[in-house]
Amino acid sequence: MLTALVFAFDYALGHGKTARGVQIAEFDLGGKSDDQARAILQQISVVAHGPITVRTDSGSAAIDPAELGASFDVEGTLARLKEQPANPFTRLAALFGAHRDVAPVVDINRASFDKALDARRTTLEKAAVEGGVHFDGLRPVADYPATGMRIDRDAGVIAVGEHWLEGGPLDLAMEPFSPTVARATVDATVADVAPQVTASPLRLKSRGRDIMLTPRELGSVVTFVADGKGGLVPHVKAADAEKVLSARTARTESEPVSATFRLVGGAPKVVPSVEGAKVDWTKTADAIASASIADTRTTDVEYTVSKPKLTTSAAKRLGVTEMVSEFTTGGFSGPSGENIRIVAEKVDRAVVLPGKTFSLNGYTGPRGSAQGYVESGIIDHGRPSTAVGGGISQFATTLYNAAYFAGLQDVDHTEHAYYISRYPEAREATVFEGLIDLKFKNDTKYGVFIETQWSSSSVTVRLWSTKTRDVESITGDRTLPTSPETVTVPRGDDCIASSGLPGFTASDTRVIRDHRTGREINRHTRTVRYAPEPVVRCR
Repeated sequence: MLTALVFAFDYALGHGKTARGVQIAEFDLGGKSDDQARAILQQISVVAHGPITVRTDSGSAAIDPAELGASFDVEGTLARLKEQPANPFTRLAALFGAHRDVAPVVDINRASFDKALDARRTTLEKAAVEGGVHFDGLRPVADYPATGMRIDRDAGVIAVGEHWLEGGPLDLAMEPFSPTVARATVDATVADVAPQVTASPLRLKSRGRDIMLTPRELGSVVTFVADGKGGLVPHVKAADAEKVLSARTARTESEPVSATFRLVGGAPKVVPSVEGAKVDWTKTADAIASASIADTRTTDVEYTVSKPKLTTSAAKRLGVTEMVSEFTTGGFSGPSGENIRIVAEKVDRAVVLPGKTFSLNGYTGPRGSAQGYVESGIIDHGRPSTAVGGGISQFATTLYNAAYFAGLQDVDHTEHAYYISRYPEAREATVFEGLIDLKFKNDTKYGVFIETQWSSSSVTVRLWSTKTRDVESITGDRTLPTSPETVTVPRGDDCIASSGLPGFTASDTRVIRDHRTGREINRHTRTVRYAPEPVVRCR
């Protein structure tokens, strides 16, 4: 009767609170309200974010709880702390100050748990050695199996859940495991099957030519490995096959070539695309392994076919049927002309797909001595100078105007610092690798084919597509003239004398109209302030 009264009194005092005397690790959680217990559990949750050190007979590793798939369930643990013990003596002992440990509720994602331990097998486990066969030259050599020790994963999940928060290394139980291939199977393979691998050469059929793998080369790449069913099968690593064969297969590989256009009888015709092909070394290695013990000593080199960015059929649907704009500039010679020729040849036959932006710097890539460009005249800090690639701005101006009169969207261009008389005012462009680019967007539903034509004194750019727009250029009057200053530069290779030119402000208005209806689509005015070209004296 007295005991019943004590339990009733304890129940009244502890109703809605955690059980008396419970604790997790060093944290006292007995007789707490939900809010009090939850606050302590949140502290434990913070501690739980630290690495978990797991240990086996083979070694130890610190693993992040998230990688191990372990998460601390605060609310689940709170519910467990509020459970009263079924044993009345345990409850009675708690009234007199006794403590009992409560395991926290820990959720563990088994897939993450296994993956984390798999990644540390070399540290935590003693791997079993599978039976196999390798070759010493032409001779097969036995690799006999040996038993290993691995982590008991089921027991490991329980151990982490129960002891994660106690601190210190967490010991994981181990269990023996045996290889799948028996010693007798290894001996039988060495005696009966393996000698076939190096008995004679193996013929590989590749694109347009045959390649012979000698018996010694076969011995260097073929091994026998476990098939998971107690047997041994020939195996070739993709990297080993590539190392032995890549020099001989290189000529059979190719990059994809996109479709383009060429002019035939004054009209653009599609030049068909070509698919690319690269050796698939994984599939080729598997083919070699299978053929190494087959009666027919012939197999194929396997390829991965890659599609071009623009296929023949897609090119035919682009509507490249007529010339929509043309622009020519001239007045160059010597080194500048050579640079213009190189960049014009690079851009010739480029195709700009609908919705895509053409970048001159991006399309040509580096324009240095390694690419054949030579030193020629440029403008540097407001005065004449020289640099490798000088003259490219003339091609940029020619291309810009071709895009201008095709009515294509101007994305980015920069005018010269001061006016050059062979270019139209406020309708020209300069470029500088890595800093100043020329970009325009094909904002039509048709493709745009770029044709370039170069001579020793002029360069022409023509754009071919389907004409949808007519363009008018209106050049404004020159205003706000400025006079040049005189600059004195030490005489030498860096000084190029100049008589100077005045500066002024100019404008150009582009009016775009619908080609079919004549309706005005867009009108835009661009104003450019040209600085005066200084008078340069060499002294």
